[in-house]
Amino acid sequence: MNGRYNFLPVALPFFIVLLLIVILLWPILFFLYAGSIVSVFAKLGFSPAVGYTLFWAALIGSMINIPVKKIRSGEPIVTQKEVSFYGIRYVIPVTEERETTIAINLGGAIIPVGISVYELLRLLAAGRIWLFLASIIAIVIVAAVCHHFAKPVKGVGIAIPTFIPPLAATAAALILAFHSPAVVAYVGGTIGTLIGADLMNLDKISKLGAPVASIGGAGTFDGIFLTGVLAVLLV
Repeated sequence: MNGRYNFLPVALPFFIVLLLIVILLWPILFFLYAGSIVSVFAKLGFSPAVGYTLFWAALIGSMINIPVKKIRSGEPIVTQKEVSFYGIRYVIPVTEERETTIAINLGGAIIPVGISVYELLRLLAAGRIWLFLASIIAIVIVAAVCHHFAKPVKGVGIAIPTFIPPLAATAAALILAFHSPAVVAYVGGTIGTLIGADLMNLDKISKLGAPVASIGGAGTFDGIFLTGVLAVLLV
């Protein structure tokens, strides 16, 4: 795929620092993540092996954006250009008229939505109609909350405070399905955030001046994939 669409979810220097921390503290981080990830996916009915596979697939997939559509940008897109002067390199902003590519993030959208759809189908197959309906209602609630708090950021995309989606999903799950909230929290958190933060703001994309608008990627990766994980941990 074109490197223009596939990029790190954080800046390269910060990614390198995180990578070094992971390498140095790997034994500790492994045990910390082990308990939480196994707990989350066990509540959703997955084995530990499948849970680890899904987690790492989503994490690696967060760097993969699949382009689906191009739209004309209504705002000049700001890029950077380096200019060398007597051996000193200067970075200057450059504006240009071009298109914005709408893409879908593999780790932040496709994988968590796939898990959510699987959970919904499993509820129907098991005859747990109330939990299925509770999950749908939770999606609507979380979508409404996320749409209210999501804000367009020029040159970046749609941003939302990290703590709002999981708290909304947790509250909805505890109210709608107090005795069995895990699936409702995960489904409501992932799909609700995707709809409320991304899909309901597609009409604003052309005004952001961003070269790539990734559904479920970049700034919203933590708002979609991690929302489901955090919501299940909180319930």
